[in-house]
Amino acid sequence: MNEASIAVRVWDLPTRSFHWLLALCVVASIVSAQLGGNAMVWHFRFGYGAFSLLAFRLLWGVVGGHWSRFATFAYAPATTLRYLRGHSREGEFHDVGHSPLGAFSVFGLIALLVAQVGTGLFADDEIASTGPLVRFVSEATSHALSRWHRGPGQWLIVALVALHVGAILYYRLLKKRDLVRPMLTGDKRLAVAAPPSVDNARSRTLALALLLACAGVAAWVASLGS
Repeated sequence: MNEASIAVRVWDLPTRSFHWLLALCVVASIVSAQLGGNAMVWHFRFGYGAFSLLAFRLLWGVVGGHWSRFATFAYAPATTLRYLRGHSREGEFHDVGHSPLGAFSVFGLIALLVAQVGTGLFADDEIASTGPLVRFVSEATSHALSRWHRGPGQWLIVALVALHVGAILYYRLLKKRDLVRPMLTGDKRLAVAAPPSVDNARSRTLALALLLACAGVAAWVASLGS
């Protein structure tokens, strides 16, 4: 048996789709915000898309495939320290799904994106664009949230995305581990068997239903600004 001969379904289709669609929404939101003007219509559309996807991911982190569940990669500090020292225990599979360091990146990026989408709902550019929930907060609060949304929030996301891409390149070039292909195909080839993620018609149907429900909530929130 060669070193990596066992194919294991790690990333289910809903998780993979979420990953690439969110990347599209984030990049498009940043670009449209920089363009301004008529592009702000698309900024809001991509923002609502990110809203739907993030809400879906929070639900899928509870009921999704094994390696997509938050409980699978919510590591204790002691576990992270052992991983950094290279003392992972048998059966922990730290390099199958998200490693302890990767988990920090995932949780941090999701939290920051939730904050960015949330502040955008209350933002007011004092020109022509306002979030749908701006009328529910005071002018001072809206201005404070707007400053975060246009400033630190946006650039922290850019920094985390750059760090994420840098980590992918580091693993690919120095550790000879391709992190992109499994997020495209869903499978990783491993030296030892690991628990697979359920990825069948039933789980995909559930994911679609959850995503549509989240999109419905996003559409309802958007309608509050009409």
